[in-house]
Amino acid sequence: MNNRKTIRYAILAALLYAISTPFSKLLMNKIPPVFMAGFLYLGAAIGMSFIVMFLHKKNPGCTSFTRDDIPYLIGIVVLDIAAPILLMIALDNSSAESVSLLNNFEIVTTSLIAFIIFKENISLRLWGAIILITVAGILLSLSDISSLTFSSYSLMALLACCCWGLENNCTRKLSHNDPAKIVIIKGFGSGTGALIIAFISGIRLRITPYILLALILGFIAYGLSIYTYVYAQRYIGAARTSAFYALSPFVGSVISLIIFPKIPSFLFVTAFIIMAAGSCLATEK
Repeated sequence: MNNRKTIRYAILAALLYAISTPFSKLLMNKIPPVFMAGFLYLGAAIGMSFIVMFLHKKNPGCTSFTRDDIPYLIGIVVLDIAAPILLMIALDNSSAESVSLLNNFEIVTTSLIAFIIFKENISLRLWGAIILITVAGILLSLSDISSLTFSSYSLMALLACCCWGLENNCTRKLSHNDPAKIVIIKGFGSGTGALIIAFISGIRLRITPYILLALILGFIAYGLSIYTYVYAQRYIGAARTSAFYALSPFVGSVISLIIFPKIPSFLFVTAFIIMAAGSCLATEK
């Protein structure tokens, strides 16, 4: 595949995911966080299932799942149960723009895990990006006015990024398979797991039309985003795909500030600038 086309897939994945944080924040006025996590992934799986049935054509470069893929399949499902639950709880108790920006820490965890465990190369430029993004994440966590405080909720958002960083690398090992099938397995496995946890925890859910909106949001922001993300990973690797994915938190932060108007705190603006510099380093060749 053409390298420029692959990069466009990575950027499209980022733009699609960007809408998830602000609109999830809105929907959680009607849907509890753990249920919201489940519906987002179920929406991704259901929507992608329809695409596979009616529109999807198998890619000649894709292979079938093998026994060696089973540990990675289990890994992505388990990690995708934990990550969105942690993120939705953090989002429900924090500002949407701060949580959006903290999502950029996923670049750090994805790149470091790719380097340490899977031996992917990290350039000096990407190391610089990792340092800047980490500093910005610390600043965001220390904000105590309009952004996240250094609390359990900021730690939950960062822990969600750690889960997704490991999950991204597991997905990288599966990227030779059909991305649509990966989305479906992720979606039904993780979505069902989150709903089971919600019911076991005794969380109550009212039947509301907002559930349909959550499923649609899941299909767009998770399903289509994961689909294009996996394609990009196949050709440019987990670390570099994650670097282009850095666009998502900034777009999400801007959308959040439009939907939830406020004057950003000094720490948020400072973190935004530092993170933007880190993201530029990460995405440049």
